[in-house]
Amino acid sequence: MLADQQILRLPGPSPIPPSVSRAMAQPMIGHRGQSTADLLGDIRPGLKKVFGTSQEVLILTASGTAALEAAVVNTVSPGEEVLVVVTGAFGERFADICKAYGIHPHIVETEWGKAAAAEDITEMLQAYPAIKAVFMTYCETSTGVLNPVKELAEAIRKNSEALVIVDGVSCIGGVETKMDDWGLDIVVSGSQKAFMLPAGLAFIAASERAWHIIETNRQPRFYLDLKKHRNNLLKDATPYTPALSILFGLKQALMLMEEEGLEGVYARHQVMMKMARSAFKALGVPLLTSDEDASPTVTAIRPEDFDAEELRKILKEEFAMEVAGGQQQLSKKIFRIGHMGYCSPADLLQAIAAIEIGIVKAGKKIELGSGVCAAQQVYLNGGMSR
Repeated sequence: MLADQQILRLPGPSPIPPSVSRAMAQPMIGHRGQSTADLLGDIRPGLKKVFGTSQEVLILTASGTAALEAAVVNTVSPGEEVLVVVTGAFGERFADICKAYGIHPHIVETEWGKAAAAEDITEMLQAYPAIKAVFMTYCETSTGVLNPVKELAEAIRKNSEALVIVDGVSCIGGVETKMDDWGLDIVVSGSQKAFMLPAGLAFIAASERAWHIIETNRQPRFYLDLKKHRNNLLKDATPYTPALSILFGLKQALMLMEEEGLEGVYARHQVMMKMARSAFKALGVPLLTSDEDASPTVTAIRPEDFDAEELRKILKEEFAMEVAGGQQQLSKKIFRIGHMGYCSPADLLQAIAAIEIGIVKAGKKIELGSGVCAAQQVYLNGGMSR
């Protein structure tokens, strides 16, 4: 193992492209000067494309959780009812934020590892007609599930006037997102996942319908007041001090996405998802999610005949490779591989090869190379697994 080597195969933070690192190393500029205004003016159109919206995508200097909190505090008032769709740990986070502000969350929870069902949401909306907003997670990072937000939003629209609010932190930039076309009212993301940046920026976009609620909502807020952020962004400015170095990187990351083409970006993530899933099927190691519910940005694996934590330790010590463990009820039961952002099929083949060695050292008998071979076949078949 090389002393300075670090191989991140986490579902965040994700690796940073060299050109993005170079962009972030630029000399500092004044955050109230014309150079920063020009920078924000360059960034705004690219963010809109990634979110699939004509609305402004606001940029907060904060973590993704701050944008989740902003989505709550700007749209709902204490005592009001909301619906929170829980398919894992980050769905639960939305519920916890609501409770902190005196908002009453109704919970619809699915078995961890499965996607949310439209009929369950419809049933809850019909049972509780006072619900003001529905909070859901696009990619549930803790389980590797991609929820069908387009279909879920359609069900919500048919049965309620509630706002449709989506946490897309761990997948936007890696999966197709059409905020306007799908009828999503608020969409949130963060910088350290598919956007290929360090943590420190959060993104949030709101529909015209949501802005009407935001503008009339009397819930107190200060830094997270989205009206301040929108009013400033329309003038290519920020209300408070921005993380300028990460904004330099964001401009370059959006340029990389533009050069590859968003359809190309999404296709690459689909191929890597299929490669990872085919590899573990070939190795006889169970996956947590079904093919239908799987996320293109993170794969969750639930081994039955070796210890997930021991595997993670072996990978870290022998290959300087980090994969994630499980959270809450899945703690020490699963491991998760991130394949998002600055990650290619070649990177994934490297990870699978190292994981095969780790599996053998953790005590499971496998045919070395069988997982790599299965992933290679997916790639050669143009992303179509057998």
